[in-house]
Amino acid sequence: MSLPNCPKCNSEYAYQDGDLLICPECSHEWKEGESKAEEATIIKDANGNVLSDGDTVTVIKDLKIKGSSSVVKVGTKAKNIRLLPDATDGHDIDCKVDGFGPMKLKSEFVKKA
Repeated sequence: MSLPNCPKCNSEYAYQDGDLLICPECSHEWKEGESKAEEATIIKDANGNVLSDGDTVTVIKDLKIKGSSSVVKVGTKAKNIRLLPDATDGHDIDCKVDGFGPMKLKSEFVKKA
């Protein structure tokens, strides 16, 4: 029986302990059916880097703010982001943008700083 690779680090050395699968490289534990659900929650920036809560990101495109004449310019930093994996509208980053305050951004328009 072939075991699946680790969903967190993609290691091929996963082993089974009872009903759990364990990765010896990153110590991640999961059940057989959970791996696909966790892969869907990975959020990446425009360059393909994996984002995590607390990261600082930089805007890579001028973004118009809905309901305002203001524009978030290229190079503007957003600090201490919070990821929203269940976002239905595509705005999967909640953050404070310097000079604008709290807002939600799409991960496709930012890069990890």
